[in-house]
Amino acid sequence: MSSDKKHVLVLAPYPFGRVGSQRFRFEQYWDVLSSENQLEFQSFLSESDFDILYSKGNTVRKILGVLRGFLRRFFILFRIHRFQIIFIHREAAPLGPPFFEWIIAKVLKKRIIYDFDDAIWLSNTSAENKIAALTKCHWKVKYICKWAWKISCGNDFLSDYARLFNSNVVYIPTTLDLELVDKQIISKKKLATKLTIGWTGTHSTLKYLQAILPILQELENEVDFEFVVIADKNPLLPLKHFRFIPWKKATEWSDLAQLQIGLMPLGSKMWEEGKCGFKILQYMALGIPALASATNANQSIIIHNKNGFICTNPEEWKTHLMDLIQNIELKKLFAERGRKTLENGFSKKALSEKYIELLS
Repeated sequence: MSSDKKHVLVLAPYPFGRVGSQRFRFEQYWDVLSSENQLEFQSFLSESDFDILYSKGNTVRKILGVLRGFLRRFFILFRIHRFQIIFIHREAAPLGPPFFEWIIAKVLKKRIIYDFDDAIWLSNTSAENKIAALTKCHWKVKYICKWAWKISCGNDFLSDYARLFNSNVVYIPTTLDLELVDKQIISKKKLATKLTIGWTGTHSTLKYLQAILPILQELENEVDFEFVVIADKNPLLPLKHFRFIPWKKATEWSDLAQLQIGLMPLGSKMWEEGKCGFKILQYMALGIPALASATNANQSIIIHNKNGFICTNPEEWKTHLMDLIQNIELKKLFAERGRKTLENGFSKKALSEKYIELLS
């Protein structure tokens, strides 16, 4: 390995390859960045501790896993002198104040690149994280922004916040490796007997389906379709033809390829403005026409009535769903334009140089 390569330590909350926010931001650029830098990765949680994170019970094991995470971060401080750059995704530790970031930046005088893709300075308490939320210090985000050398944000809303504390902010959208997606999808299956509308996401975003549930219930009285949810938790939606597919990394693209129309409903709070439109990118990668709520990030991907539909109220959701259901040529047009949108501005190939520049 060339001795003139910069040594970069990457600190992230979760094990490598396990969580979308890491996989589709910096992890998929690992090969590109490794050609220019000497990289080392450390997660806060181990593989085994992550596996029980969202399971019921196991409270003692979860507490021990968090304590092990803090010890892992503590001992890495003794090796920080070996690195020129410390890349931190979201936070060095998920609980408590920014102790590690302060030590790294202010005491050890190391350059921090701070990367985030959600409005993590805002509280977003749910049933799954209400206990952990009590020990989170959302206020720490502004201080990490102040101490950072550079900041990488997933959309303009996040970038605007970061610029309140630091002028060296780079907008790098969450992207997809289209070559990898194409390799995993040999042939895209379409359900011949029934139209398939669907959604994909995690348990924390299932709540947004409630906003469009009445529309789907109205629509199923007029159109024969199946509604598919691909997630880590079954929402048990009261629809005539509902199918749940448990999310699996090995089949995520082939499962998603079953959809003919993809939805991304969101709320209208500041937290939702921090979302980076990743579901839309997934749909577009597979030529699935997308309908989405009118957040800034979504509108930076979808040009209304050109490569998808932006919906601002229930009537628009139903109207534009019917537009796509009744117009096969429009579906084809949106599929072609959506894929081109990804290739030009939201693909690994298009953004690789930005990541190389970020670490330079």
